[in-house]
Amino acid sequence: MDEGPLWWPVRQLIDAYRSGALSPVEVCEQASERIAHLNPLLHAVVLTTGELARSQAVAAETAYRSGTAGPLAGVPVSIKDAFHIEGHVTTLGSLAHADDVRPHDSGAARRLRQAGALFVGKTNVPEFCQSATTDNLLGPDTANPFDPRRTAGGSSGGAASSVAAAMCTLGLGSDGGGSIRIPASFCGLVGFKPTYGTVPDEGGFRAFSPFISAGPLARCVADARLMHAVLTDGGSGAGDDSGDVAPCRIAWCAKPEGRPIDDGVGVVAGAAVGVLASCGHDVHPVDLDLAGWEEIFGPLVLADEGQRRGHLLGGPHELTWYCRRSLEAAERLDPAVVAAARTALEAYRERVDRWFGAYDVIATPATATTAFELGCRPSAIAGEPVSKLWGAFPFAVPFNVSGHPAVVLPAGFVEGLPAAIQLVGRRGSDHELLAVAEQLEAALDVRPFARLASFAEGNAANAR
Repeated sequence: MDEGPLWWPVRQLIDAYRSGALSPVEVCEQASERIAHLNPLLHAVVLTTGELARSQAVAAETAYRSGTAGPLAGVPVSIKDAFHIEGHVTTLGSLAHADDVRPHDSGAARRLRQAGALFVGKTNVPEFCQSATTDNLLGPDTANPFDPRRTAGGSSGGAASSVAAAMCTLGLGSDGGGSIRIPASFCGLVGFKPTYGTVPDEGGFRAFSPFISAGPLARCVADARLMHAVLTDGGSGAGDDSGDVAPCRIAWCAKPEGRPIDDGVGVVAGAAVGVLASCGHDVHPVDLDLAGWEEIFGPLVLADEGQRRGHLLGGPHELTWYCRRSLEAAERLDPAVVAAARTALEAYRERVDRWFGAYDVIATPATATTAFELGCRPSAIAGEPVSKLWGAFPFAVPFNVSGHPAVVLPAGFVEGLPAAIQLVGRRGSDHELLAVAEQLEAALDVRPFARLASFAEGNAANAR
């Protein structure tokens, strides 16, 4: 398949715009056509914003001619339906908000708009982003472009599916409990959770408040870095190439907390760590003590949900089973348990900080499995019983609790499905962490989308 501009990295796309070889309006139309073509199969986009995207494309074309183009001018971006776009609905994956038109952009969307991005559509989420798979009562589950019988993950599953299927170049996601990194791992993407507190979403949706961050889903680290730069400082400086990477001390934790992991996923992640060593990094196999995050995360998330959305239990709208169960649990929550979790949160963050006295980067598998079939969370992995809540993806949440930056990137395949590695850095070391990830990406040379580009066409035809 002749890969068109929607498969290109951001730098190549922008260079073509600057030279006049390509028009943002042309790419906008291609994105609109591709969404119409593939979305009936994948259910990634819940609201197309074609009129807005076309006006943004015209403005970007003018800006390139006048030399005033922003750092993402003309780049197609999907917006997770947990961020507000002025004049458009934000459903939050809930019947309770199915018709809620928002009067303003929330902060992350506003910065992307100011950078010149094209908003091609809003992407599917579980209700109030409360699940690691993307299913709600508004429509079908979001599917994985590598196998539409399987989940794209969540809660940024729609964003991941849209980027992996080249409906857009970049996706705006949010990560309060792995919600960028889990779908990135399942869909063969780079997913980056910045240091907690560095990427605000002013005036936006609130959930997972002590843990969440907006961040990018992309097909390469360079694209994720550019988007992260826009989300933090408008795109100046920090989006430049990473340059040389100094040798790092890397702690490799193959089975955090001794949790079971699929053999193939473990092999892929372990091989990627071997590549890090071949790049000159000092890799140490370790058994880091990550225990305690569940006792912090659960009570604080439930308390937040109960405070913000407890009134919905007596309301007129049907709720998903998982949202109702969470709100009912919030009603029963002991205030002493919440207070203990708040105290333990600071201690947990200090504990993880101490690990970075000895190491520059922590490496783990990204998830315990590859993408599983829609609606079929595993109850056992590698022959061991696991919790259906966290069993498939227990390695992301500890670093939401700790607040450290974390990036996942594709490391290989297990029976045709992407598997990934997670790298975690010191708080505030976002740029340095992405530099290590980009070095590893180049050395691995996985290129998951070489196999995906032609795949999507045949599956979309079959769906019709």
